[in-house]
Amino acid sequence: MQNKKTLVLGASDNPMRYSYLAINSLVRRGHPVVAVGLKQAEVAGVPILTTPQPFADVDTVTLYLNPQRQEQYYDYIVGLKPDRVIFNPGTENPELYRILTANDIEIEVACTLVMLSTNQY
Repeated sequence: MQNKKTLVLGASDNPMRYSYLAINSLVRRGHPVVAVGLKQAEVAGVPILTTPQPFADVDTVTLYLNPQRQEQYYDYIVGLKPDRVIFNPGTENPELYRILTANDIEIEVACTLVMLSTNQY
């Protein structure tokens, strides 16, 4: 199985946040991870950057931002040309679904942690 490079968008170094748990879970399972969040930090050896970078070969973007906070990242996400975007609980966004669909990017409304734990990632 080919490991999928994943961008965690809305990453946090707060152990109570799902994005923190997702980074740890992805790293444990051998997926390359890049992360963008509000404050610079490091989780499981992954630096959290505060500025979106033009990462290459991103397969999956997993969102941990509410729909209002996602807007500033629309062009960035599309520009990365990921195969899919995972909308974790609380991030559902019909406007972004339309933009992604128009750009041939798959949408999954799911929980990254559940997908990983059930080998559906």
